[in-house]
Amino acid sequence: MSKTHIGCACGQTRLELRGEPFLVSECLCTSCRTAAARFAALPGAQNILTSYAATPCADYRKDRVRVLSGAEHLKEFRLSADAGSRRFVATCCNTPIFLELKGAHWLSIYLHLWPDDTRPAPQLRTMTGDLPDASNLPNDIPNLKTHSISFYAKLLWAWIGMGFRNPEIKAAGKIDV
Repeated sequence: MSKTHIGCACGQTRLELRGEPFLVSECLCTSCRTAAARFAALPGAQNILTSYAATPCADYRKDRVRVLSGAEHLKEFRLSADAGSRRFVATCCNTPIFLELKGAHWLSIYLHLWPDDTRPAPQLRTMTGDLPDASNLPNDIPNLKTHSISFYAKLLWAWIGMGFRNPEIKAAGKIDV
């Protein structure tokens, strides 16, 4: 199985990804767009949104993601205290790293972590129904209003492949943006 090494902007926080992602997408939900805008306001942070406000991610089973270094910098961020999703930021340089949904067996790794020449290409855009006007989106890949049955099928197959396990991801603390 192939291995990919990616990391934060300063290089202190590094991940190893085994195999290929089971899905590569661009999310246009309000939650992802709001979180990305708040991350961009952090000192030294870069904007992770595309020019049309999508958040590109590669979805990996949790058992195929390993933190090689910098775990002490991985802090969780929630849009609100009761939010079901947590996003992880490497606070050494304020680089957004991944998103974990409550109860999920996968992580959505932000695509800006890959060098341009090895970055996985998105297969679809999802949650375009959250946009006030989706007419400016490119037509290079499917633009789905919500999550599709195929999306849920890929999640199910990934979970089956993990033996219905859901490894815990520990945060080194919390940040408020």
